[in-house]
Amino acid sequence: MRIKRVLVASLSLVVSIGPATAGEEGAATPAVGLPLTGQQAVEFLRTAEVVGTPEAFDPVAITSPLRVTLADCQHTLRAVFKDENTLYPDFRFGDGREVKRARDSYKHEIAAFELDLLLGLGIVPPCVERKIDSRTGSLCLWIESSRTEDKRREEGLVPPDPERFINDSREVRLFQQLIADLDYSNIRNLVVDDNFKIYKVDSSMAFYPDPRLIRELDSSHMSRRFLDALRSLEREAVDRQLGPWLTQSELKDLLKRRQRILERADRLIAERGEDEVLY
Repeated sequence: MRIKRVLVASLSLVVSIGPATAGEEGAATPAVGLPLTGQQAVEFLRTAEVVGTPEAFDPVAITSPLRVTLADCQHTLRAVFKDENTLYPDFRFGDGREVKRARDSYKHEIAAFELDLLLGLGIVPPCVERKIDSRTGSLCLWIESSRTEDKRREEGLVPPDPERFINDSREVRLFQQLIADLDYSNIRNLVVDDNFKIYKVDSSMAFYPDPRLIRELDSSHMSRRFLDALRSLEREAVDRQLGPWLTQSELKDLLKRRQRILERADRLIAERGEDEVLY
């Protein structure tokens, strides 16, 4: 398996170029995107054996994430482990914003995945809570054959379907709006695989307890499937799936942002019409 190091958010994430699968000629073909999804990925992350010793891979990362290799009888894959759970009285982001009482927590990573599952979006890598070497934290699956969005731009890689890529980017930003992702301006939080599918990673600074929407994440174009999923989202399901990972204040304001997003969408549709707003 080949491994490529890339930066993700204010942390670093190692993105592997593999594992390889046999092609028609017997040649190795790297996997693209998520090697496992759904319950299969969750069970693998929860139960696969840790192979070797987890390693720190970025001395600059404030959350000290670890690179972990996992194996069961069918797969050998890598994941990122972090156990950060810190409430900062004041936190300064890379774009100069200062935010009071910002919580950087591994639990937000798991909550983002669980919310993604409820909405059926498939844009957040599988992530579970797990204890490794007596430390409890989040363990999130690697995205194979990929690069961060800043690297994609630097390399001048152009999606074969630009309109779809733009719409997918809008959907990810709407998800960031929903989860109040404080690190929204950092495009290294977006990972693009070789098929130009976009993933949202590193949500440890999300779920800020504030019902207001982030102006910089507003868009006049919205995903129809995203809005339909938001309208169908049930409070009981949110409490059940996200309750273990979020505070009551974080849950309450998440639901308030959901309502404000829907109200804004309805207002835009009334003003401009569905064809101008929805895709």
